[in-house]
Amino acid sequence: MSDLAFRSAAALAAALRRREIGCRELLDHYVARVERFNPTLNAVVTLDLEAARARADEADAALASGEQWGPLHGVPMTIKDSFETMGLKTTCGFTPLANHVPAHDAVAVGRLAAAGAVFFGKTNVPTLAADVQTYNPLFGVTANPWDTTRTPGGSSGGAAAALAAGLTGYELGSDIGGSIRTPSSWCGLYGHKPSFGIVPMRGHIPGPPGTLAGRDMNVVGPIGRGVEDLALGLDVLVGPLPDERVAWSLRLPRARRDALREYRVGLWLDDPGYPVDGEVRDVLERAGAALRAAGCTVTDARPSIDLPGAVRTYFQLLFPVVLADMPSGAFADLVGAAAAAPPDADDPATRTARFATLRHHDWLAADEARQRIRMQCAEFFKTHDALLMPVVPVPAIPHDHGDPMSARTITVDGKARCYYDLFAWVALASMAYLPATVAPVGRTRHGLPVGMQIVGPYLEDRTTIDFAKHVADVVGGFEPPPLD
Repeated sequence: MSDLAFRSAAALAAALRRREIGCRELLDHYVARVERFNPTLNAVVTLDLEAARARADEADAALASGEQWGPLHGVPMTIKDSFETMGLKTTCGFTPLANHVPAHDAVAVGRLAAAGAVFFGKTNVPTLAADVQTYNPLFGVTANPWDTTRTPGGSSGGAAAALAAGLTGYELGSDIGGSIRTPSSWCGLYGHKPSFGIVPMRGHIPGPPGTLAGRDMNVVGPIGRGVEDLALGLDVLVGPLPDERVAWSLRLPRARRDALREYRVGLWLDDPGYPVDGEVRDVLERAGAALRAAGCTVTDARPSIDLPGAVRTYFQLLFPVVLADMPSGAFADLVGAAAAAPPDADDPATRTARFATLRHHDWLAADEARQRIRMQCAEFFKTHDALLMPVVPVPAIPHDHGDPMSARTITVDGKARCYYDLFAWVALASMAYLPATVAPVGRTRHGLPVGMQIVGPYLEDRTTIDFAKHVADVVGGFEPPPLD
């Protein structure tokens, strides 16, 4: 029965509808796996089994009487600890929220509940979801199930580790700097960063609990073991806030093409400004060659964008968001550091200080640069259906909790590179509000998963998810890690 734990959420939901397995039985199967494997991985950090078992029993009774709650009826799932979940401790790894138990669900969580999901726990995150690695003072470090000496990524690292290890049926992620995409790539999963603005962020931490305003570039999306889970999640999650439904609704267009041979895609796998490690590039090149051999038109075209310039603009837009909740004293320190830095200084710490304290005048200039990049992307997608890119330049990195973050490095082809290079290849889709789907396409010679980032036109999320389905047909999909 262990293989049941590694099925996609869509397959689990179908098995429950056919009553091949009971909702309570499936829940208990995942709980047993949490008890067995989570002590090593530390992916699931909060459990409420009493409430989950009661809801699973209700789900079984409903099915027995012919009642169907929705497309996720009875599917056991965990929720990333940055989403408020009614009655379930939600901390975002932040000590002041150690005992925070929300009275309401985040909007996205509520939509999953309405679709029939059974929530039984929360998964670990970096403190305030602000790192590419998952660790915090409340719950400690989460390990990658493919290699426990390495991180699963962040900020949806606990979610990805739990899914890859078969500890949960489905997960909900958030993404502003690759927080869905990087863990999906490093754990061998499917993940989807939606077009900006189509899934409400309300109820996500940060900002502080009770925040009503949305935040630039931040999105909510599904993570799963099958590409069908992404389409399912899109159907459940997309739509306006409840108070906005009086005026508008959203119908995403269907995928642009019906078959792989009809697709025309660009392949952009390296850049002098942000080099990609050879092990990652080799896996992606093989995937591109396999797509060509299967009849897809794969070109070397890309948007006419300077990647280092685009990444700089991205950081100008990113740091004011991710550092918005810092205490006033710490913000004042950054203002002082930015003012004291020499005019020609451009090291990571100085950029962080300058961009986090950006004046609105300068933010508007960065936003104008972003809008021009969006137009260049739109021109590219007039002739191409998708752009295939790396997610991150390296496979999953060893745990490194050195402080400050700006002083950390990664190793690309034996050379030290800035830690912030981990954000470079996810920057374009985030800043340009584009949908981006991650599909597992192979492993390095050391056995670490590599994902391909499929970036598509704004609001054409179904195209990138559909292309990921074709990628799965050509190069294979999710594989369970070699757990002991």
